[in-house]
Amino acid sequence: MYLSAATLALAFASGASAHAHMYGVWVNGVDQGDGRNAYIRSPPNNSPVKDLASPDLACNVNGGKAVGSFVKAAAGDKLTFEWYHDSRSDDIIAESHHGPIITYIAQYTETNGASSIWTKIAEDGYDASTKKWAVDKLITNKGKQDFVLPATLAAGRYIIRQEIIAHHESDTAFNANPARGAQFYPSCVQFEVTGAGSAVPDQDFNFNTGYTYADPGIVFNIYAPFTSYSIPGPAVWSGAGSSPATKTPTPATTTSAPVIAGPTLIPGESETPTATSAPPAAVTTSASAAPVVTTPATTAAPTTLVTVTGSATKPRPTGKGKGKCGGGRRRRRAARAAAAKKHL
Repeated sequence: MYLSAATLALAFASGASAHAHMYGVWVNGVDQGDGRNAYIRSPPNNSPVKDLASPDLACNVNGGKAVGSFVKAAAGDKLTFEWYHDSRSDDIIAESHHGPIITYIAQYTETNGASSIWTKIAEDGYDASTKKWAVDKLITNKGKQDFVLPATLAAGRYIIRQEIIAHHESDTAFNANPARGAQFYPSCVQFEVTGAGSAVPDQDFNFNTGYTYADPGIVFNIYAPFTSYSIPGPAVWSGAGSSPATKTPTPATTTSAPVIAGPTLIPGESETPTATSAPPAAVTTSASAAPVVTTPATTAAPTTLVTVTGSATKPRPTGKGKGKCGGGRRRRRAARAAAAKKHL
């Protein structure tokens, strides 16, 4: 029996609108209340992310908007993330949206999470023995997905990200046909973790580079016969990790002003440099500066030599002097002239 075009169109329209997003968190079976925009960085609607290059792939559309509260839990606690479709405890997500549910953790950040900060701590994919997907079990459990916080996790603030990947259109990659492709439903929750653990998550996974269209867990045809499914991303973290002393915690924010180099200040001093902070004007630091030397003696005027050195090479006076030698010669010339005149 063939379905009419109208029936197929109605089926696709129904499936397209049966999306999901997160309502809240339970800690050891205790409801933490409505977390939307309280401790969950909630997106504005339940639409999926499909572009693997989009920064929204990490924590969804509002992933970079930190919220005011944190869920408090201890390392080793059982956590339950609760999903819904339009209202709490409804049909959760369309039954056609078969796929895995994967959980990651990162040290707390106020950024959108689109960087190499994530570590996988739980996953649930396809069970070949029951032929059930994680999404099938999520619907049966009224939107609740359980996992255990690693018992060795170091105390501190974290972001825990859980995603549903729906494969009802993933037989074709999004980059080949934007009308199709896997649908990602990520949600990020702010946590404050206590305990005596010392392990710091250290896989440093980046969704924009770690998830690719060549990944068989991203492009997957659920309508063709299959017996297994490879969940995308790294292996589940062992809980060993790096110690806090060897791995620098992720800063709470990366929007601080750049550090501008300046003079080193001593406590109590003003930031305004004093006049003595500049080098003396007489100090020459450039290789091209003129050397400080006296003018060579060969270019000095004769009078300078007399004054400076007292040399015996004192120049002979010029002009009409009255020295002894000059006066005697004049008298002899006058006498010879007088004798010649007398002889005549």
